[in-house]
Amino acid sequence: MAQAILAGGCFWCTEAVFRDVIGVSQVESGYIGGTLADPTYKQVCSGTTGHAEAIRVTFDPEVIHYGQLLDIFFATHDPTQLNRQGNDVGTQYRSALFPLDDAQREEAEAAIARAQAERDAPIVTTLEPVAEWYPAEDYHQEYWEGEGQRNPYCMAVIPPKLMKLRKSFANRVKA
Repeated sequence: MAQAILAGGCFWCTEAVFRDVIGVSQVESGYIGGTLADPTYKQVCSGTTGHAEAIRVTFDPEVIHYGQLLDIFFATHDPTQLNRQGNDVGTQYRSALFPLDDAQREEAEAAIARAQAERDAPIVTTLEPVAEWYPAEDYHQEYWEGEGQRNPYCMAVIPPKLMKLRKSFANRVKA
């Protein structure tokens, strides 16, 4: 098993997408890249800690490789928006990758180039050094499967992402 850390806006939204990907065994929402030890959701949402809302994806590289995960990542959020995704605004919603080693860094650079070739607007996704990972509070984990389907924000944002996943990566989606 391998892991990837991705930040693409609201972690509820990115978690929902990657839970549906074949070869992914776990997706954990959390915080990374900031200065405060053991931050809370409220602290991260303030935009003052430097953390990004992110997901840590555990996957089987024999089934799906890191570069394929990144292609899904770039297709299911807007990597051209600086420090925002839709109505979520602030550095905590930045588009960022946290490569865990040199091989992931090279794959990330290649994935950014592939994503840029498909767009006119510049990709603003950052490559950031891996930092301390802080799991989000329990109520954020598997949010879409529970509370999220009663949350108007999630109902507006997540289904279009899931439709994009199913349309563009049909061979990568769990039944």
